[in-house]
Amino acid sequence: MDGLTRRISEAVHGQPQATVTVLSSLLAVEDELGYIPKEAVEEVAALTHSTINDVWAVASFYPNFRFEPPCEHTVEICWGTSCHLVGAMPLIEAILDAAGMEGEGDTDDRRLTLRFNTCLGACAQAPVISIDHQLHGRLSAEAAREKVSALLSAPDSSGGR
Repeated sequence: MDGLTRRISEAVHGQPQATVTVLSSLLAVEDELGYIPKEAVEEVAALTHSTINDVWAVASFYPNFRFEPPCEHTVEICWGTSCHLVGAMPLIEAILDAAGMEGEGDTDDRRLTLRFNTCLGACAQAPVISIDHQLHGRLSAEAAREKVSALLSAPDSSGGR
C-alpha cells in the first residue's frame, strides 16, 4: 500500500462517528489530503457499499471539494454580509490583482489557491481573509495586497510540487 492509499484508508476508516456516510468519508479524506483523489472515491464506495457513480454524484454536488492537490498556499476571502458591508470587495480586487488572477482558482505556478468564502466565522474582525488557515481581520485592501504579494514572492517551500 503506497503512502497516498494508506492516508486515504486511515482517513476513511478513522472516522469517530458510528454512522459513516459518503459525505462524511469524503470530508475526512479532504481534511487529511486537502483534496479528493480518484483513489479515495473508490475507497469510499467500497466502505459505504455505494457505487463509484454514487460517490462522484455526492462529491461533484458540493463546490468546495477539490479533485486536484491544493497549491502551496491557500487564501480565502470572506465575502459574507459583515465582510461585504465593511470592505470585502476592495480586498477581493486587491488580492486578485496581486495574484494576477481574474477569479478564484489556482495560480499557474501552483503557489496560490484563492477561494471566496461565504463566512469565515469572524464577523467582528471584518473584513477577514484566511491565509493557510490563519485568520487576518480588519484588513485594508493594501494590507491584503501586501500579504498576498509576500506569499508569492517568498521562496517556494513546496519542494517543487
